[in-house]
Amino acid sequence: MEISSKINGWRTRVFVWIGLPVIAGIGLMLGVGDLVPAWQAKGGGGTTGTFTAVSEECSRRNCTWHGDFVAEDGKKRADVILYDAPEALTTGATAPARDTGARKGVFSTDGGSTWLLVTALTLAGAVAGVAWVVFLVGVVRRRRAERVADEAFAAVVEER
Repeated sequence: MEISSKINGWRTRVFVWIGLPVIAGIGLMLGVGDLVPAWQAKGGGGTTGTFTAVSEECSRRNCTWHGDFVAEDGKKRADVILYDAPEALTTGATAPARDTGARKGVFSTDGGSTWLLVTALTLAGAVAGVAWVVFLVGVVRRRRAERVADEAFAAVVEER
């Protein structure tokens, strides 16, 4: 039995037709751009330098430090996020960091789990995208087969 024929119920249909593409879009848009930089930081790559904390933005579950990064070669990036920031960081304090080309920030040299989060987000987006495409292909095939069967039935009926 095909997957598409098992899908019934409005919740399942909403998930398949709206949820999967949304998950795929969000996961891929937010994850793909930072996937390589996060893994490079995990592996110790990138340009090392110093992050200076300017402001902290907190939500219910976590806080994010914004500040300026100055590489050892003198290049600067203003208003960036410090991923995996040390807990003892305060406004005006500095922390060693590395720039691997992430869109919005630099990574703490102490390491952390941002690479895992970005990987999971990208993987979830890719899996949702593939699942949605597989579902669409199944629907198209089923509808084509139904149309061919209807045409064959109509031809048989005309012959009688």
